[in-house]
Amino acid sequence: MELLQHINSPDDLKKLSIDQLSTVCAELREFIIDQLSHNPGHFASSLGTVELTVALHYLYNTPYDRIVWDVGHQAYSHKILTGRRDRFHTNRKFGGLSGFTNPAESEYDTFAAGHASTSISAALGMAVAANLRNEDDRHVVAVIGDGAMTGGLAYEGLNNVCSQPNNLLIILNDNNMSIDNNVGGLQDYLVRLTTSSKYNKLRNSVYQKFKRNNLIDDDKKYFVLRFNNSIKSLLTKQQNLFEGFNIRYFGPVDGHNLPELIRVLHNIKDMKGPKLLHVKTVKGKGFAPAEKAATVWHAPGIFNKETGERIVKIKTNQPQLYQDVFGHTLVELAEKNEQIVGVTPAMPTGCSMSFLMKKFPERSFDVGIAEAHAVTFSAGMAKEGLIPFCNIYSSFMQRAYDQVIHDVALQKLKVIFCLDRAGLVGEDGATHHGVFDLAYMRCIPNLVISAPLNEHDLRNLMFTAVYGNDGPFVIRYPRGQGEIANWQNEMKILPIGKGRKLREGKNIALISIGQIGNDTAKAIDAAKAFGIEAGHYDLLFLKPIDEDLLTEVAENYRHIITVENGVITGGMGDAVLEFLAAHHYTNIEVTRLGIKDQFITHGSIQELKHLCKIDEEGILNTIREVDKRFKNSTIIRLNPYQINSPRGKHDTSAR
Repeated sequence: MELLQHINSPDDLKKLSIDQLSTVCAELREFIIDQLSHNPGHFASSLGTVELTVALHYLYNTPYDRIVWDVGHQAYSHKILTGRRDRFHTNRKFGGLSGFTNPAESEYDTFAAGHASTSISAALGMAVAANLRNEDDRHVVAVIGDGAMTGGLAYEGLNNVCSQPNNLLIILNDNNMSIDNNVGGLQDYLVRLTTSSKYNKLRNSVYQKFKRNNLIDDDKKYFVLRFNNSIKSLLTKQQNLFEGFNIRYFGPVDGHNLPELIRVLHNIKDMKGPKLLHVKTVKGKGFAPAEKAATVWHAPGIFNKETGERIVKIKTNQPQLYQDVFGHTLVELAEKNEQIVGVTPAMPTGCSMSFLMKKFPERSFDVGIAEAHAVTFSAGMAKEGLIPFCNIYSSFMQRAYDQVIHDVALQKLKVIFCLDRAGLVGEDGATHHGVFDLAYMRCIPNLVISAPLNEHDLRNLMFTAVYGNDGPFVIRYPRGQGEIANWQNEMKILPIGKGRKLREGKNIALISIGQIGNDTAKAIDAAKAFGIEAGHYDLLFLKPIDEDLLTEVAENYRHIITVENGVITGGMGDAVLEFLAAHHYTNIEVTRLGIKDQFITHGSIQELKHLCKIDEEGILNTIREVDKRFKNSTIIRLNPYQINSPRGKHDTSAR
């Protein structure tokens, strides 16, 4: 690392020659490969943007100039070059660097990025702000790519780029995940011509002369721009989407030819008005296995950097991953019911819908990074009698909230939403934790909302959604390994809205929903050593909630602890409080465990559960605290979570 070790900010890059910058690129790749071989992260995307990152920080005055990265896992080189090289070994670790851009972490990170397709809209806002403040020397660059151009928000941003005066530069990082094909010699010639400083000076001179003589105005300017674009399309025999938005288009250029990339960026840097540079890159560039299998190497885990062998720990007689249970079960159901189809927004491998794609490709649909479309597309198929399983990561389902309400729930359409990665997800952090779904889904009419305790429940819920319910059905389940090695049970229809008593107890009852119930059960077992016999109830369904089960708990226990792997506000614990209040129960102390009113950082799932006090230890400590209060209290005092009634119809204080 002859040069890289001395680069602590982009200012250090500006002191180097072009040849030295090429050496920096090579060292950056070597550094990323070495670091990620033993500390897993988003690998292939950042290898593809090395030259682009170096060129941008070499030419632009960051952080005064704004670079907005779309999908922050392209930005590892950016982090390394902006003062975080020595801390990069902490990337995605608890207390360490975020795996995505985060303004709280560095002034060079201009905008938080975790969900795709946001860069153009955010950067346009910054560019318009610079214009309104007369900051003519401030440049704003949006870097979008890696599939993010399939997201509808990107096109909403493009559609508004020309609505306000701005000098935004959009860089399309095209790594063959989307957009168009390579082009020939004539296109290469036009790239050199249209990005030439002499050509653009002449072009601007002619425009200014026409404007002074009142031969052209802004409306006619866009007409001429469209005419020029039409001539270019005619010559190259290619249509260009971006020019239809009245955005000057340059490219495509080789994103790994650093001198050419710097030349082009330098020539268009100070042009007025919005513009787009199309950069062709190779995802995984510089590491042969990643270049050959970009999807596999998107986030490959630990690997041998010398041989390219991925190191996968094989455990025998271990439970399956929840997503694999979903994938195999979906195939099993689809084999017996030809109306079943699968929909996923760009996550077929992650959610294991790839199993259905292999078995029934004509009934499987990867719609790209387009969650809102995935939901309404599913609704359209459901309207015609198909049974869509729409699998979206819980965090990403937030992007389709209106569609769930308006296009599915309102019409009572039979769409089965499988929310993968529900709850705390680990190293991807705050942008990816699926902790809001119980709260944001609970208030929508016509939805059935469920969460399995284990794999058998997951399979039964999928079966119930197909054969035991006629409307929309939500199943949320966590990331990672399940609970049962023998997960292939004989599926059955479950009574909707019915939970179950898992353990009888005295004085204290714990109510849980979903997989977190397993941690709850362990804590209850551990409490026996302290002489505490706590009851345990698994709701299974949040909506409709099991009122008979809650009545049993309220009639027999003085203290209730609710446990959920989701936000407390509006979640399952609140649903229990609402029931108790509505039915006038008194002197019942309720303690809610879950995610408090804050965003949770990144780290391992176990570390984060411990942080939120919903691991076995945290739940046990709460049980002991509640038990201690019970034993030391001779007079029951109401706390903010206790429920009052006018007459105490269901007063349990005498029990």
